[in-house]
Order: sequence, then C-alpha cells, then structure tokens
Amino acid sequence: MDITIKPIVTEKATKLTEKLNRYTFRVSPDANKHQIKDLVEKLYGVKVVNVNTAVVRSKNKSRWTKSGLLRGKTEAYKKAFVTIGDGQTIDFYSNI
Repeated sequence: MDITIKPIVTEKATKLTEKLNRYTFRVSPDANKHQIKDLVEKLYGVKVVNVNTAVVRSKNKSRWTKSGLLRGKTEAYKKAFVTIGDGQTIDFYSNI
C-alpha cells in the first residue's frame, strides 16, 4: 500500500506550528496513525510525539456558465496533525 503525504501550508496551519510545534499534512484516506508517524519520521528525520487525524468532507460547488448551472463536489480527504518533539523543526522549503 502506497501512502501519499503533502504538507498543508496555510495561515491556520502556520499558527499551529508556531504555537504548538504541530504540523499539518494531507494524507491518503486509507492511512492510519502508525503509518503516518513512521512516514514523517523517515522523510523529515524528526521524533513524532503525537498524531491526530480528521476526515474532511467533500463540499458541494456550483457555478453559472453560458451553458447553464454546473454542479459538482470537491474531493474528500484525510488531514493529519503531527506533533513533533521540542526543539525540532521541519523545513518544507529545503528541497526547492
């Protein structure tokens, strides 16, 4: 099973990082907390203290076009909040 993980860099996620040393990732819907912990420790070389997950539901979207009203949904995904040890950081921009 291949698990994907992408960092979420928003204002709210940045505030969590600054206050609580907690990083936010978008992960595969079938990933569990143990797999997320192992993957973050392997990729970023940090000690993970805690992992919390949340499933973000899809949202209904609609827009008006020349041909009429188009309706659809956004994709549902799983979000992981990873707390790392004191004094450690993750630099998302180091490999750019």
